[in-house]
Amino acid sequence: MTIAAILEGKGRDVIQVRSTDSVLSVVTLLAEQRIGCVPVVDDGQVVGIFSERDLVYRVATEGAAALERPVAEVMTAPAITIDDDTPVMAGLSLMTKRRIRHLPVIVGGELIGLISIGDLVKFRIDRIEAEAAALRDYIQTA
Repeated sequence: MTIAAILEGKGRDVIQVRSTDSVLSVVTLLAEQRIGCVPVVDDGQVVGIFSERDLVYRVATEGAAALERPVAEVMTAPAITIDDDTPVMAGLSLMTKRRIRHLPVIVGGELIGLISIGDLVKFRIDRIEAEAAALRDYIQTA
């Protein structure tokens, strides 16, 4: 199965910010939406990703002054991305190796979705449970 299957279930809406937005405004957005990260998009291109980790690292070194900086100075760039043809297991492997929890999904240079490690794990568990149920049904009817 591919990332496209996950996006079909969860949808393709992605909250995003611009690199010129202040860190404080983006942190406020994260809190309001109860999310852990946002892709940073300028002129339709993903130029980075801003996460809770980026905030913590910068506040630890600069204190509250970090909140007044533009996101471009604090975000992780370039963002690690995948496309919708990527197999789910390849996405999980990439997240594990790179120690990241979110991946923007890019097709034809356009942001079409954002997946989290939770999305991938849930998908895998659902598939495993469905296979187990099918095996139980097969055994019971044999």
